[in-house]
Amino acid sequence: MAHFAKLGVGNIVERVEVVSNDIATTEKAGADFLNNLYKTRDVWKQTSYNENIRKNFAGKGYTYDQTRDAFIEPKPFDSWILDEETCLWEAPVAKPTLTQEQIDNNNYYNWNETIKNWELI
Repeated sequence: MAHFAKLGVGNIVERVEVVSNDIATTEKAGADFLNNLYKTRDVWKQTSYNENIRKNFAGKGYTYDQTRDAFIEPKPFDSWILDEETCLWEAPVAKPTLTQEQIDNNNYYNWNETIKNWELI
């Protein structure tokens, strides 16, 4: 199955639709099928779980960046930085590794934007 993201204002993904591979033999064929189905002239971009199409699988609220030809999730925190290669957001401080004792105690690390660091919860 092929997946297509409908782009709205500002290239924000509004939804993702599934189209049979028999129909979506190309990206254009899939987009044309969806526009014919819905009687629209929307912009559709193909996305995929399995193939490296546009860096990341699109989700509602993601942005399609035409320059990078990539889907980028909403920025989780103001301090986080976009990795240009993966188009994923990264914390400015590496996430610590949990010890076995912390795992056994159901601890986890949560990002604290106020102190711009990870906190053990």
